Amino acid sequence: MAGEYRLDDAVGFMLRRANQRHLSVFGTVVPEVTTTQLAALARLAELGPMSQNQLGRATAMDAATIKGVVGRLVKRRLVTTTPSEEDRRRLIVDLSPEGRALFEALKERAHEATERTLAPLSPAERERFLALLRRIV
Repeated sequence: MAGEYRLDDAVGFMLRRANQRHLSVFGTVVPEVTTTQLAALARLAELGPMSQNQLGRATAMDAATIKGVVGRLVKRRLVTTTPSEEDRRRLIVDLSPEGRALFEALKERAHEATERTLAPLSPAERERFLALLRRIV
């Protein structure tokens, strides 16, 4: 690994380029929401209501990012927030009926975005690539 440093061979650079490619594909296929907004909707659909902090952890977003995502989803009436009964300072986030309906309507296109992102890979390469990514994260 030591020796000449080539940016094109740097793992972080390649991951960022792959992420940029996916964001471009996703934005074309699923223009209604961002990837972070879809992640929040998906986790709420999967796990149910939770605190904003828990939602941030469940979607791998820091506190500032999840606060912004939730704020934008609230403005669009896709999620609701209510103070926690145990700690009134904590917000509980839940899908609104509109948010649940939108998530259900977007699921197939989100799968399509993944398929388009992985299109250059064979089925076996896709499985291996995703398995390796899971090991890294």
